[in-house]
Amino acid sequence: MASLIVLCADGSELSTAALRAGLALVRPDAELVVVTVVDPADPSLMTGTGFAGGTVSPETFTEIERDKEDEGRRILAETATTLDLGGVRTEMLRGHAGTVLCDFAASESAAAIVIGNRGRGGLKRAVLGSVSDHVVRNAPCPVIVTGQHAR
Repeated sequence: MASLIVLCADGSELSTAALRAGLALVRPDAELVVVTVVDPADPSLMTGTGFAGGTVSPETFTEIERDKEDEGRRILAETATTLDLGGVRTEMLRGHAGTVLCDFAASESAAAIVIGNRGRGGLKRAVLGSVSDHVVRNAPCPVIVTGQHAR
């Protein structure tokens, strides 16, 4: 059985360049799966919080969810096409990116994860965190992280 390599895509040019560089490092006979993570819409948009009521209708909330899923499908299709990975398996995951990527890799017994590092610096990284940092620290398998200057 071929080793499973998880390719993490976010739809950016940097992500695609990182995956291209990472693919050059993995075995050519590896089984590949391209994954992207969709953040679920915040339910408090519809239900409200505390004394504040919701700000969107149930219909609008459903539309927001549908738009997020459409964007996820677009990212998967474009990544597979751009990397010339015809017929590759794709998976859209939902939730906090770092956590669901590690959980997915564990559930699939992945041999490795390939992920880009967008190169956030300073305050932005401190406030928002880093998906690649989380994956490196928590993945159940080796992680190949490629930087913004990957070729």
